[in-house]
Amino acid sequence: MLRMARELVRLGNTVDVYTMSWEGELPQTGINTHVLPVSGLLNHKRYGNFIRHAQSEITQDGFDLVVGFNRMPGLDAYFAADPCFAERAQKQRSFFYRLSGRYRWFSACERAVFAPDAGCEILLLSAKEKVDFQHWYATPDARFHLLPPYLSAERMALHGKTQMRQYLRQTFGFGEQDYVLLAVGSGFRTKGLDRSIHAVAALPPDLRGKTRLLAVGQDNPKVFKRLAADLGLQERIHISAGRSDIPQLMQGADLLIHPARRELAGHVLLEAMASGLPVLVSDVCGYALHIEQAKAGKLIAEPFRQQELNTHLTEMLMSGMRDEWAANGLKYAQAIMAANDGSAEAKILLAIAKSKLRSQGGGADDLAL
Repeated sequence: MLRMARELVRLGNTVDVYTMSWEGELPQTGINTHVLPVSGLLNHKRYGNFIRHAQSEITQDGFDLVVGFNRMPGLDAYFAADPCFAERAQKQRSFFYRLSGRYRWFSACERAVFAPDAGCEILLLSAKEKVDFQHWYATPDARFHLLPPYLSAERMALHGKTQMRQYLRQTFGFGEQDYVLLAVGSGFRTKGLDRSIHAVAALPPDLRGKTRLLAVGQDNPKVFKRLAADLGLQERIHISAGRSDIPQLMQGADLLIHPARRELAGHVLLEAMASGLPVLVSDVCGYALHIEQAKAGKLIAEPFRQQELNTHLTEMLMSGMRDEWAANGLKYAQAIMAANDGSAEAKILLAIAKSKLRSQGGGADDLAL
């Protein structure tokens, strides 16, 4: 969101951000940040109060384009960073859940964005998710805008591979010859950390004895530490809170393991390729197709089978192809960087705003965001 906002400002527009909370330094020039107070015991009640408050301010101030990062009524454009709610509610939740007030509220918000007559344009990270949205809402094709993947060249600057291997191993106290598997992402169960722990447990004894799994993300680690202990892996599994040096860790690791249960896109997969890190990933992830196209690792097919993950992990650690997977991924990621300098989303939003203004009888020169 912040990258898009900054790009819109660079292109001569003004951006206002309405949010329930903000962590970190507030943006300055051209971006007006409004942190709105909210109340409510239940999440959907708090979200509802926030939406009403935000919509009241937006209506009073008047904007050429209203862009949402959460599903809600009244949007001109929606950045689809979350999976289809209806799909999950129907296939992964019980009948009784679908009778709840929470379900009705979130369902109505999603329908307000994706219904055939909603008029909201949709910025889509992965073409795979479009199928689910159209299945439940029959959203017209013309309202979907597939975004090209983006990687920050500055964030993903390469350092010496040998130096980064030493940095990673010294930082966490690993042996110089240890294989290091890296798992990155908040929501450990969704990202399949338990699956990864079981895969380490299934490694041949000699290989398991020199393999470490490092998981980095914001989540409660207790369940996963208990699982590691139950499997006798407490010395092999290491869980860390979120860190700012993920690119450096990636450049020092041997493999990214990401057997996620669901993942709309999976930006971490692109970052791994940009770091020259081979990837083992479940094919439910929207960006898994980039791993396949780049020949930068292996995919685990759905429906998920633990034995397939176990076999692939053993094969990848013992394979002589890791350097080839790393080189393929790096080359592919560099092509992504060259194709999208970070302005793609902003340009799409400007085109949507201009189209909206013309439909209302205004000229493109009248545009102000």
